[in-house]
Order: sequence, then structure tokens, then C-alpha cells
Amino acid sequence: MFTGIVEELGRVRAIDHHQTGARLTVSCHSILTDAEAGSSIAVNGACLTAAELSTDQFTADLAPETLKRTNLGVLQPGSVVNLERPLRANARLDGHFVLGHVDGKGELLAMQELGNGHWWMRLRLPDTLSRYVVEKGSLAVDGISLTVAEIGGYHAGFTIIPHTYQNTTLHGYRPGAELNLEVDILAKHLEKLAILPASVGTVYPAS
Repeated sequence: MFTGIVEELGRVRAIDHHQTGARLTVSCHSILTDAEAGSSIAVNGACLTAAELSTDQFTADLAPETLKRTNLGVLQPGSVVNLERPLRANARLDGHFVLGHVDGKGELLAMQELGNGHWWMRLRLPDTLSRYVVEKGSLAVDGISLTVAEIGGYHAGFTIIPHTYQNTTLHGYRPGAELNLEVDILAKHLEKLAILPASVGTVYPAS
């Protein structure tokens, strides 16, 4: 479980593709202070398991599904990525509940400077995900917890404050870039409950 509050910007040191996925190595520092082999780390919003780590980098394996659903497969050595450690049970909850299970990718349409360090970002949403995105709701974009300021059809708009722009990958993106999206898990559960017949999943005692 994550919150969508980026803790550190890491830099890809290597990504090695093979038949059954890929192996990603990321250079970083602060998020490794309490990490160990097997720890979860969100990379651009995708929950990965640290298979190997040292004081200044970690390596994780990427499954074919991860490469298909996320933008991790297009990373190159030198690419900058958003990093976050899992939420501690006794920590304050900033952002919103983020599982690290990317639902799909959105396309960056525009990043317009508004002045005083603020920006207006517009994304094109996949048609399969747009129904879960509502005005003033939360959306994880490359692992960043953002509030939806505007929604229209398959497009969503966000106001990006100076801190978020400067301390995440957003400052390096250009129109056409693909960003990882994770919609609010509550919306998906509510949809399933609304359409699922009451009899489905019912357990009856043995006769």
C-alpha cells in the first residue's frame, strides 16, 4: 500500500530485457535506508519487489504483464523515475490509497505553464478507465497522487503545484509521453457490486 507521495527521484542504471520480462536497476539513496531484499518499492507507481540492493541502487524483475501495462518497458539508462516506499501502519495518510497496481497508461496531451511555478496538465485517458475518474477525485499518475480538476469525455485536467512539478518526473515529460495510471480502487469495487448478481459468490451449506 502506497500514498502517491513521491519520496525520491531515482535514475535508471540499467534495464535488461529477456524472453520472460526484464530486470531493472535503479540508482537511489534515501528510500534504501530501511529496505532489504524482498521489500516493495513503487517505481512510477508500479509496485516492484527489490531482488537485490546495495547502499545506492536496487534491482527488480519486471514481469511481462508489468511491461505491457506500464511505461517501465520504455525506460532507458538515465531515465528518471518516481520512487516511494510502502505506507507504514502508524504513519499519517497523505495523498490517497494507492496499491501500486497500474491499470493502464494515459497520454500526456499538454503541460501548460500558468505562472508562479504552477502548471496545467491534460491527459488522454484510456476508454476502459475514464468511467472511474471523477472531478475532485483522486488519480495516481506515474505514482503521484493528483486531484482531478476537470474531466470531459476521455480527457482529464490537473493543476500541478510547484513542489510536485519540481520533485517528480512531471517536469521532464513532453506531450505524447505515456504515464502510468491507477484509478481509485473503491470505484472498481463499487462498480462490481452494482452489476454483480447477489447469488454470485454465495456459499451454500452442503446438503
